[in-house]
Amino acid sequence: MGKTFLHVLHTLVIILWTVVVTIFFGTSVILCSFFSRNGNFLHLIARMWANSILWVVRAKVTVTGARKLDPNRSYIYMPNHQSNADIPVLLGRLPVQFRWLAKAELFKIPLFGRAMRKVGYISIDRSDRKSAFESLAQAALTIRNGTSVLIFPEGTRSPDGRILPFKKGGFVLSVDAGVPIVPVIIRGTRNIVPKKHFIIRPAQVTMEILDPVETADYTRKTKDQLLEKIRSILVENLEKEGQDG
Repeated sequence: MGKTFLHVLHTLVIILWTVVVTIFFGTSVILCSFFSRNGNFLHLIARMWANSILWVVRAKVTVTGARKLDPNRSYIYMPNHQSNADIPVLLGRLPVQFRWLAKAELFKIPLFGRAMRKVGYISIDRSDRKSAFESLAQAALTIRNGTSVLIFPEGTRSPDGRILPFKKGGFVLSVDAGVPIVPVIIRGTRNIVPKKHFIIRPAQVTMEILDPVETADYTRKTKDQLLEKIRSILVENLEKEGQDG
């Protein structure tokens, strides 16, 4: 059998597996939500879902820099966004408790969206300014209660691996909450699921956790300076090893 056929077959297996485990783990999250007070156990279930997908994809993920994180502090994690595979990579291998601040479309997926809400992940609708600011206020409350938040500052996947312009919402959140931002570099996920491509392939992936950046000296008026600083850090570190590592 040709390599293309094997890749297609593997892709179909991955899709079927993803549907099955999403139903299983999504249902588990919903049922366990009646007994979970803070969502931490539910996040661990979601992590199992993500790792099961990485397993069937045969993605090998290497994580560096985790020692830079203080387990007693809350952070706002800001990774670059190259592929749909970023989601299971971050959820499965970022070794901390966090809640997603994710686009509203994900919460409309049957069962998956409901499970996300049960874990405490936060929907943000960028097309509705009032709703978006309400989501940021909810995220700030989550952080003040001691839980970290993760947001893709680009807002969408990059078509070519280069860092896109940043949305400002995450930086409004960071200065309001007053917690450090942790830039995260992901390399290799574009080789798993390139944008606008169907075939899913195994790949080597690296996740590099960079030094936390303090935000206490920034305000809403100076948030653009913070935005440019974080974007520069991500661009410079991504380019060190090439766009895909």
